[in-house]
Amino acid sequence: MARSVIVTGATGFLGHQVLQVFERAGWDAVGTGFSRATSSILKVDLSDQTAIGSLLGDVRTKIKQGAANRFPDKCDQDPAGARRVNVEATECLVQETSKRGVLLIYISTDYVFPGRPGEAPYAADAKPDPPNLYGQTKLDGENAVITATAANGLGLVLRVPVLYGDAAKPEESAVNVLMKAVWEAQEAKGIRMDDWAQRYPTNTEDVARVCMDIAIKYLDTANAVALPKILQFSSEDRLTKFGMCQLFADVLGLPLIGMEAQSGAPDPTASVQRPFDTHLSTQTLKDLGIKVHTQDFSAWW
Repeated sequence: MARSVIVTGATGFLGHQVLQVFERAGWDAVGTGFSRATSSILKVDLSDQTAIGSLLGDVRTKIKQGAANRFPDKCDQDPAGARRVNVEATECLVQETSKRGVLLIYISTDYVFPGRPGEAPYAADAKPDPPNLYGQTKLDGENAVITATAANGLGLVLRVPVLYGDAAKPEESAVNVLMKAVWEAQEAKGIRMDDWAQRYPTNTEDVARVCMDIAIKYLDTANAVALPKILQFSSEDRLTKFGMCQLFADVLGLPLIGMEAQSGAPDPTASVQRPFDTHLSTQTLKDLGIKVHTQDFSAWW
């Protein structure tokens, strides 16, 4: 009998890939969405506990990942909305999954760490100190999962960095959208691009694979509640946003004369602070025997 999985945010950038990976592996996979729900994706309000309870039924695995506000600027523009999606919906989910013995994988972010120079890579048990509201709401979501499953619940956190990969539109990814900036630099001059902050772009297909490997590991372990509650996954490809644009320009055979590298640290008084380097250690995954290889960033493009 095939195992069951529910992928929330399955119409989103990461959720789409997660759903496909489980489907290809033969799982009985169900995707949910809300504003972009389709005939094949169930429309579910994750803030409605009754709806969540009806959805779960007797499934054994729950992957919660794409239903989140992933953009720091948008979080600052709508703090209440960001908290509703990143925290309150997670609280509803984990309350329902924990009382049913359903495994919950909560996708979090490297932005739970401050990213100060010289501190990275961050171990899974390093002390969080979010630099912005986005990171704080994701950390609050983490705490909700860990608290609700502390005694005997099956729940864990998987932190990932900035993502790239197949997307319906470039704006779905903070990496993919840089390709658009390269095209804009062909006609406009003075486009300034950050060449200070270190990023580790990771492919959504790799994250989806790791999600399935984690699910199998935790479901097949008799005493799964004793396994780590916080896991981290990241590529080792280190690039700034300007470095990514240079790579894209090379791939496209285009000059980058309209773009300027901004190498200085950002304004400390800016409303949204970006960290310098939040590189995540993947050692805990390795200790579990889960493979952490990733696609090469340049080769993929």
